[in-house]
Amino acid sequence: MHKHEQLDYVEWPANDLAATKLFFEAVFNWHFTDYGPDYSAFSTPVLSGGFYRAAQASHTEKGGALLVFYSQQIEQTQHKIIKHGGIISRPVFDFPGGCRFQFLEPSGNEFAVWSEQLCVSSVV
Repeated sequence: MHKHEQLDYVEWPANDLAATKLFFEAVFNWHFTDYGPDYSAFSTPVLSGGFYRAAQASHTEKGGALLVFYSQQIEQTQHKIIKHGGIISRPVFDFPGGCRFQFLEPSGNEFAVWSEQLCVSSVV
């Protein structure tokens, strides 16, 4: 159900659309629908969006928005990200409310993962 004046859809660039799709399918169980060779959409219970073929990538240092995943088991999530080709761009750190890290997916877009648990150390 779409909600009036609420965020409804998000899109990112992807220079390697196939690798990006495989990454999000393996790590976060996203499912994709292709609309031609240059666009793939996804839908999850809480977010819908898509990836379009482009050479750019979204980074916070360049002013890009940071979308943050929640994890009840941050260590396991980090291991899955690394196993499936993600790169940790900012190692695990404490912040008010918990623990988090930032990563790049295969097309270079930056995301983060947070948990309410306390940081044990650098997780990797």
